[in-house]
Amino acid sequence: MASKYKIGIVCSEFNFDLTQTMLEMAKEHAKFLDVDVSRVVMVPGVFDMPLAIKMLLKEKSIDGVVTIGSVIEGETAHDQIVIGQAARKITDLAVEFEKPVGLGITGPGMSRLQAEDRIERAKDAVESVVKQLKALK
Repeated sequence: MASKYKIGIVCSEFNFDLTQTMLEMAKEHAKFLDVDVSRVVMVPGVFDMPLAIKMLLKEKSIDGVVTIGSVIEGETAHDQIVIGQAARKITDLAVEFEKPVGLGITGPGMSRLQAEDRIERAKDAVESVVKQLKALK
């Protein structure tokens, strides 16, 4: 039986030990929900996600996109800027293309240990996209 929905995933390579686990968790949860992960696009970091998200949202066969990343606090406010700008643009793209985009990006202001504790947020992002697809149908 074919999946009802097809999603794309955009995943940050930065903090790859965390994001790789999150990616696998998201793919498994999509499978559990009978959702097909049609494409996975790897980008260098969270700040680099919007273009890849836009390209996926343009595809007629993609119903929604899940973002995966982990923005850990550093010595400067860089983490605040990265997540703030990325989240704003991700929201804009969802509205522009009228397709859900799940925010599976953890941070800012978290330590590495806190990031490890939040790995399961990848599942929440998949769940969010699927719930939005059902609600907006």
